[in-house]
Amino acid sequence: MNVLKLQKKYPQFPQAEIYGLSDAFRKLDVDDKGYVDEGTAIKSAQNSERQPYDVVRQALKEVELDSSRRVELDDYVDLIARLRQSSPAQQRTRGFSNAAQKTGDGAAAPSPSHASRGSVGGGAQARAGRITVGGSTASSQHTINEDERTAFTSHINAVLAGDPDIGHLLPFPLDTFEMFDSCRDGLVLAKLINDSVPDTIDERVLNRPGGKIKSLNNFHFTENNNIVIESAKGIGCSVVNIGAGDIIEVREHLILGLIWQVIRRGLLGKIDIKLHPELYRLLEDGETLEQFLRLPPEQILLRWFNYHLKNSGWHRRVQNFSNDVKDSENYTVLLNQLAPQICSKAPLQTSNLEQRAEQVLQNADALDPPCRKFLTPKSLCAGNPKLNLAFVANLFNNHPGLDPITEEEKAEIEDFDAEGEREARVFTLWLNSLDVKPAVVSFFEDLKDGIVLLQAFDKVIPGSVNWRHTNKPPANAAYLTIKSGMSRFKAVENTNYAVEIGKQNKFSLVGIQGADITDGQKTLTLGLVWQLMRRDITNTLQGLAQRLGKREITDSDMVKWANDTVKKGGRSSAIRSFKDPQLASGVFLLDVLNGIKTEYVDYDLVYSGRTDEEAYANAKLSISIARKLGATIYLVPEDITSLRSRLIMTFIGSLMATAERR
Repeated sequence: MNVLKLQKKYPQFPQAEIYGLSDAFRKLDVDDKGYVDEGTAIKSAQNSERQPYDVVRQALKEVELDSSRRVELDDYVDLIARLRQSSPAQQRTRGFSNAAQKTGDGAAAPSPSHASRGSVGGGAQARAGRITVGGSTASSQHTINEDERTAFTSHINAVLAGDPDIGHLLPFPLDTFEMFDSCRDGLVLAKLINDSVPDTIDERVLNRPGGKIKSLNNFHFTENNNIVIESAKGIGCSVVNIGAGDIIEVREHLILGLIWQVIRRGLLGKIDIKLHPELYRLLEDGETLEQFLRLPPEQILLRWFNYHLKNSGWHRRVQNFSNDVKDSENYTVLLNQLAPQICSKAPLQTSNLEQRAEQVLQNADALDPPCRKFLTPKSLCAGNPKLNLAFVANLFNNHPGLDPITEEEKAEIEDFDAEGEREARVFTLWLNSLDVKPAVVSFFEDLKDGIVLLQAFDKVIPGSVNWRHTNKPPANAAYLTIKSGMSRFKAVENTNYAVEIGKQNKFSLVGIQGADITDGQKTLTLGLVWQLMRRDITNTLQGLAQRLGKREITDSDMVKWANDTVKKGGRSSAIRSFKDPQLASGVFLLDVLNGIKTEYVDYDLVYSGRTDEEAYANAKLSISIARKLGATIYLVPEDITSLRSRLIMTFIGSLMATAERR
């Protein structure tokens, strides 16, 4: 659009100013593409108009950009015009910016230039540490906890500092929505996942600017966010309500929820007897190691917290991460027990709760390594359960304060029966992806009363369960399966019903009774759940089965499809079954992926797979490429290199379903 047309459209600007804006835009558009990205436009307008980030962000949301979200010259001038006329939504945002420049006692905040609180859609409303974002109607609005946004942004700044791909973006301001905008391309979230659970994503598969890709577009964003969503699912996060499009569209409440799950997974994943054998110290009288390890990690953390409170002679105990810690007394005692030379009990003498909280956090900061993280005095006193859980988990991971175990105790831990652990992990992720309630934490234990199994049957084979024929646990149960209050008799009735439904649907369940599941018989429980998961996979391939004139897809059909797909991509590898030894090298799976989308597999990155290290690298690469396609993969590389045939079959089944959707 030329200058004369722009002046006609925006008469409030003198011709000289239109020329000035046009010249400023050309300087931003260094490659002469005719457009810039949203982030570039926001930063430029923020500087030229001297407005807080979130105010400019809000104004840009009012500009009608096309689906690519590119900002052209006309859009840029429109943005400046809107900033100067200041819409009601921006005024509300600016009002929160001004409010944010003062702390609770009226003192100036440290960074007023970024102290904006509101943001998006039809504006934002801030109250009592919460920000409402979204549309103009109640149904389209969502609430963000400001303490959580600040804490998680700070965590991202700390763990991703210096990253070669995104380090230049950091640190994100703690008091704006810039972090959310920077998540659009998937790189920040992918890096965060790898920080929480290393090696989850093969970063060679990510689309990054530079090299072959000069700048990322929405298609590249989608591929990266496919990897993010499917990888998050693969490490146990619930992603029922979020997709790649939600991240690209910057739905803040969904992104914040995903970030919390990823951070939580990283913190709680380290509460593991293999990493911390000294957890053995927390066993109670008469409790077996197996019983202890069935506890959810949050419960183990509370057990650890109370272990130290008891050893100190303190009269209180904690049962949650909110009300029981918000007065900082228990934290004071815990820190003193972990490091008595550094952390005194002096905060107990402080009557002002926020001052006491600050003293506790100063004690945590004095530890080596320091543990002042996630909490502020305000969020501690507010009893924020997420942030307190994160604080305690980080404290445990760095300062467990438990005596080393003896050789005899070590032998007991090493002899612990981990039968079926690999398959149980995958089946747990799959069951949780069905959104069963409660979520499965301890696979064999949580299936004992039959409730989760029956829910899974009902979701995979709709209408198969008559819920009037089932027993439900007491409404006030803590839901630790049978221990919650359901009698063994009623639990066996449920599991018998689950076995009966399986037989009605042609499952091979010879010799399996409900009591086997209720008693935690591992092989039989795994066998039933495997058949249910396999039915779920074949259900997704129903369209293909119909085209082939079959009732359902068999293992032989999957093997044939995989071999045909390899040939289609011009490769020559082939397998006879899912037990074929050559699957362990990872090369065949990469050849299948190459047949689905040739440009996704760079064979310069593929090894022969003759050594364990090469096979692992190939397996890791194949999982990330499959997720880039949008396939749901629950495996980890070891499942492929160890030739776990059932799990490899789920990999091929997911690829078939994904190829069908393309």
